Amino acid sequence: MRFAAISVPAALMALTLSTALTAQRPDDQIDPRSMTLLQEGRSAQAAGNLDGAVDAFETALAVDPRNRQAYILLAEVSRKRGLPGKAIRFYSEALVLEPNDLAALRGQGEAMMEKGAVEKAKENLAKIKTICRTQCKDAAVLAAVIAKGPPAVAAAPAGPAAVAAQLGTPAAPESAPAKDPKP
Repeated sequence: MRFAAISVPAALMALTLSTALTAQRPDDQIDPRSMTLLQEGRSAQAAGNLDGAVDAFETALAVDPRNRQAYILLAEVSRKRGLPGKAIRFYSEALVLEPNDLAALRGQGEAMMEKGAVEKAKENLAKIKTICRTQCKDAAVLAAVIAKGPPAVAAAPAGPAAVAAQLGTPAAPESAPAKDPKP
């Protein structure tokens, strides 16, 4: 009985340690199939085939979920599609794998600026400056984006004419208010 009290926690600790060590692979140990899919996705992205790129990047992650670059590239595609919130999530996944990834920190900061989260972007800039210690390209790029400020949000016009203008269809003529038949 005394051995069970000691051996069970020791076995659990060994299991936890072995799982943690196998889950954290460095970039040079990413599955080669995942890296091939990553290259296919880059080619599709360069050709303007964003759907094909997303498919390849997602498949690369299915093959090896530790492929940090696939998360970063999915985030870039999301930003190109005007989805900064989704991009922030993908950058966050990359940062879980490597908290000091400069490209992920910079991209996430840029996406945060697109959403208007200036303070969060400044936090990312501070992290980048801490990692670089001297001036680096990622810090300069993010600092320039922050200095430019968040994008202006235009108020959407209301009414059927505005909706028709957005859709490119002619607006229905506005009818006069109905008169009460009883005086």
